Amino acid sequence: MPNSSSQQQDTHNALLETINSSLQDDHFEIIVELLSEMHPAEIAHLLESLPGNQREQVWSYVPDDMDGEILLHLNDEARAALINKMETVDLVAATETLDTDDLADILPEMPQDVIQEVLLSLETQERDRLKSVLSYDEDSAGGLMDLDTIIIRADISLDVVLRFLRRKGELPKGTDSLFVVDRENHYLGLLPLSLILTSDPQVLVGELMSTNIEGILADKHAREVANLFEHRDLITAPVVDEENHLLGRITIDDVVDVIRDVGDHSLMSMAGLNEEEDMFAPVFSSTRRRSIWLGVNLLTAFMASWVIGLFGATIEKMVALAILMPIVASMGGIAGSQTLTLVIRGMALGQVGKSNSRRLLLKEMWIGVWNGLIWAIVIAGVAGLWFQNILLGFVIAAAIIINLVVAAISGATIPLLLKRLGADPALSGSVVLTTVTDIVGFLAFLGLATIYLL
Repeated sequence: MPNSSSQQQDTHNALLETINSSLQDDHFEIIVELLSEMHPAEIAHLLESLPGNQREQVWSYVPDDMDGEILLHLNDEARAALINKMETVDLVAATETLDTDDLADILPEMPQDVIQEVLLSLETQERDRLKSVLSYDEDSAGGLMDLDTIIIRADISLDVVLRFLRRKGELPKGTDSLFVVDRENHYLGLLPLSLILTSDPQVLVGELMSTNIEGILADKHAREVANLFEHRDLITAPVVDEENHLLGRITIDDVVDVIRDVGDHSLMSMAGLNEEEDMFAPVFSSTRRRSIWLGVNLLTAFMASWVIGLFGATIEKMVALAILMPIVASMGGIAGSQTLTLVIRGMALGQVGKSNSRRLLLKEMWIGVWNGLIWAIVIAGVAGLWFQNILLGFVIAAAIIINLVVAAISGATIPLLLKRLGADPALSGSVVLTTVTDIVGFLAFLGLATIYLL
């Protein structure tokens, strides 16, 4: 039985085929009908799956009142491409449907004249709220937070709270709890809506509120916020400043976006790409970005080739060395990548730091030793029988052990060193690791061969 993910993919593919055929046959009424039944996030996903010319055609049939939400869900490059094609009046209109926190995410990417018009169109209070969100980094709790929250005092009864909510009429999207503050707006605790509905109306808020959910500092990194939500099973959390003043809230839907972005970043960075890269970006811009990392890889490949070149005479005398060389480098590369991936994941989850990095290094080193011994015996036996040379088997066995140990040590230390230097381990770690394992593998194998076989 197909799983839900497979079904969703099949539905999306069928939708793409329908859109393509409708564009080719000029059946635009079909496109209009399809778009009117879709969620903004689904339309954004559809637009990202279309080449540039088709994307612009479909965008022209998107309902005007959905423009802002759709732009918000698009990746950075696709959004920028559409913004550049839109008129100022349309961009201003698109922002009118957005909440303050969503507006803060998209506004910096707008042209300057649009930003000015949007700010002028806001009331003073809304403008101040927007500026407060924009003052925080987009990858921080302050950048994620929603300012649209309901606050209450601890010294009022649930009956007063219920009457207040009825007068308000509509709750902010995603509200499951109310925030309790004192007269100076210091955060005190949370009051779940479920308790308001099921408890005695005469009970005071202070008697029922939950105080075990601490406020998240506004400058805390988004990844740390996601970890808090995961470990504490949070649905809503307050955002506070250094003096514990309530600033806003973060909800689970914001955290889901962070988790997805972190996953995309880790996956794409391994290939030297940006998670926000448009799949159908212009050929020249995509070529330019990828050429940078191809150039870096070329330099590291030349370094490995230079090491091989030092032993050219050795290889000429024994062709078996050229045949077996890739095995040593490949085994080291795979072993190192396993450790590298594990450490980068641990760093992202906050599980690896100064306090335990030495023990992790020791553990990975011993894994390298034992794996090296196990596979050295296997490879030595195969190589010895293949080329009828027992000494050659011992040489490649020693090289395998050396390279796997070095690969384990490198995989554990490279991410930590890169982070200390301010570089992104996910983006450049694999390039550095491959260089190390290739050079050490070739140097160990060919060096030992030169000493013991010739």
